[in-house]
Amino acid sequence: MIGYPRAGITAAAIVAALLAAPLQAGTADVQEALANPERSEAERALDESRMPAEVIAFSGIEEGAVVADFMAGGGYYTALLARQVGPDGRVYAVNPAGFHDPKVWAPVLRDNANIRVMPVAPQAMLIAPGSVDTIFTHLVFHDLYWESEQYKFPRLDVDFVLANWFAAVKPGGSVIVVDHVGPAGDPRKITQSLHRIDPETVIAAMSRAGFTLEKRSDMLQRSEDDGAKNVFDPEIRGKTDRFVMKFRR
Repeated sequence: MIGYPRAGITAAAIVAALLAAPLQAGTADVQEALANPERSEAERALDESRMPAEVIAFSGIEEGAVVADFMAGGGYYTALLARQVGPDGRVYAVNPAGFHDPKVWAPVLRDNANIRVMPVAPQAMLIAPGSVDTIFTHLVFHDLYWESEQYKFPRLDVDFVLANWFAAVKPGGSVIVVDHVGPAGDPRKITQSLHRIDPETVIAAMSRAGFTLEKRSDMLQRSEDDGAKNVFDPEIRGKTDRFVMKFRR
């Protein structure tokens, strides 16, 4: 699922850490965006565990790029990506309509003229062929295997979705995948019970779609995570072991 808040550290501590840390190439705008006093406390509470400046630096997304933030939730990463691509770039926020809250998105859109929201039915979360440089997915790849009558989220055809991604990304473009590490096994069963996914399942699915794994990072590795627990368990919420991958078309 998407869009759940997590507890974290204070805004002052985040800003102090960001200002003290050496800037990585291409992350100055993201650092500035993270320190923006207009950001909510709920967003700031997520920064320590998500390491957004480092993740965006890893992505290699550049100024002027066109990015699709797939299942963007409340826009945490959408706003940061918008700052990264700048006024000559664009970010499309693709969301299941049932998870899109216009009130949450109002300030995001007010502050970022280069964002376009796409709240649609889950089966219609499609991106136009050859339209984006990068597809960015954060803690949602496992949701391709999720289904819920309660939340009106039907079973998706994963291979169809990824075929659309391959068509949507321009030649040489990329897909960034960040997700909770899960055990091997049936990804639908694991997603339903744990909201996790085995990294090898992601690699296999992306490879079938035509993508090549370019690199991966352990920056969000958390050895203390109990991988047998649901990611929303209070004991590990916001502290899960996560993988970061970049695939190339």
